[in-house]
Amino acid sequence: MNENTIITVATTGAWPTKEHNPAIPLTPREIADDVFECWQAGAAIAHLHMRDDEGKGTMDIGKFRETVGLIRERCDIVLNLTTSGDLNATDETRMMHLVELKPEMASYDCGSMNWAHSTLFINHPHFLEKLGRVMIENGVKPEIEIFDAGMYYNSEYYLKQGVLKAPAYYQFVLGAPGGTTATVENLVYLRGLLPKDAHWSAIDIGRGHMPILMTAVAMGGNIRVGMEDNVLYAKNRLAASNAEFVYRAGRIVSEANRQVATPADARATLDLRTA
Repeated sequence: MNENTIITVATTGAWPTKEHNPAIPLTPREIADDVFECWQAGAAIAHLHMRDDEGKGTMDIGKFRETVGLIRERCDIVLNLTTSGDLNATDETRMMHLVELKPEMASYDCGSMNWAHSTLFINHPHFLEKLGRVMIENGVKPEIEIFDAGMYYNSEYYLKQGVLKAPAYYQFVLGAPGGTTATVENLVYLRGLLPKDAHWSAIDIGRGHMPILMTAVAMGGNIRVGMEDNVLYAKNRLAASNAEFVYRAGRIVSEANRQVATPADARATLDLRTA
């Protein structure tokens, strides 16, 4: 078991708005300032989504370019860029920022699903093959997003085909409507599918985030927090900032007699190409 626990902060996402929580960062400057605060609080990785000028999710490369530049001026946090920030984006716009900006990490959603019981989240096999190869060509580490067990088995197939490279890094995304419910039992089951030495992380979208966070730490996994997944810090209490989530996660890691990973630790653990 690795003695370090990597804390990823997902600051923004594609859906929450200022109406849900006034503290959520939406502009490049707001996101960059927020990420800097989270880095100071102990986050090793920042998972980034962009918003357009109306606050809607976008894959606009200009927004990524500006935000990444502002962050890299101020800190050494590992950057993990989304490839699924807009359900209407084309295959090309979902990948072009990886080629230009070459982040150390990016999300790889390993299958399609019904999303929020209202629409479809499409990750066509042909797209996943292209995305995996683009990541390999540009030295980008995939964070393999697992919303259900079928997505894990998809990842096994792509590893065998050379579309993904070992060692892989997995993110269990629990609690998304249309995906696996966030329970401790489900997390234990999904973790049991992985190789024993695999590096992994877990999140919950919604009210189950604390049991999932604490279970992941207890099982030797890594964790993700932030307003992409929860705008509430506790029942009936909005989060004051993303850094507030990171500080709490760090306290839990410390109480479990583990160390909060630095960005350098995360790069070494995940075998990342340095920025």
